[in-house]
Amino acid sequence: MTGGFRLEIHDLLPSTQSLLTEKAGQGEPAGLAILARRQSAGRGRAGRPWLSDPGNLHISILLRPGGPARDIAGYALLAAVALHDAACHHAPGRALRLKWPNDLMGEGAKLAGILSEAALDDQARVAHLIFGIGVNLAHAPPVPGREVTCLGPIPPEGFAATLLDRLAHWLALREAQGFAPIRAAWMERGPQRGSHMTLRQGDNPVTGSYEGLAEDGGLILATAGGPHVFHVGEVMERPDASRD
Repeated sequence: MTGGFRLEIHDLLPSTQSLLTEKAGQGEPAGLAILARRQSAGRGRAGRPWLSDPGNLHISILLRPGGPARDIAGYALLAAVALHDAACHHAPGRALRLKWPNDLMGEGAKLAGILSEAALDDQARVAHLIFGIGVNLAHAPPVPGREVTCLGPIPPEGFAATLLDRLAHWLALREAQGFAPIRAAWMERGPQRGSHMTLRQGDNPVTGSYEGLAEDGGLILATAGGPHVFHVGEVMERPDASRD
């Protein structure tokens, strides 16, 4: 048990996310985390392949929070805060920050990402929520069109233990105080207010300045047409927007 989670470790899997999704569908209780030292068919956001070199972290974590579907995005931000905490613990002094909605950045380069997948019950409530988290520890596999970096040669099992402990902390805080402290913590770890960024939504990019998160976790951009809140999209930050 790690932070109340049950950690299952495999030397090789096709995908931690696929295995945990299968187990969730079979009724696996909340709290199972599956770590693979190597994956043969790892996947990231938007169906992108995730290269899974030995020495990096490849883990999927099962929650059963209940609640309405609109809560899913907030839980993903909670996972990002926990991820940032774990990375800072293992690499003190590194300039690390979060990029909305699912990336951890180091000195302007991608260091880790979170894939959130959920299933709803027949009342449109969250039956299960799975976070697939990949962290570049020993290696920084290339990603087309992006700068990448790694945290350092940290044992994946040790990083996983810290991550699960921090996730348990933030889940308990959310249970006691709601989403507000999660939102505040994410903004402390996120981009500098006023940073210029472009949000890509298919073929319709929107450029503006970052003005924080809405109460539901949506991204607030001040654009030429005024402030807008966005709940989907991929942030493409300008080089001068990095505070690292």
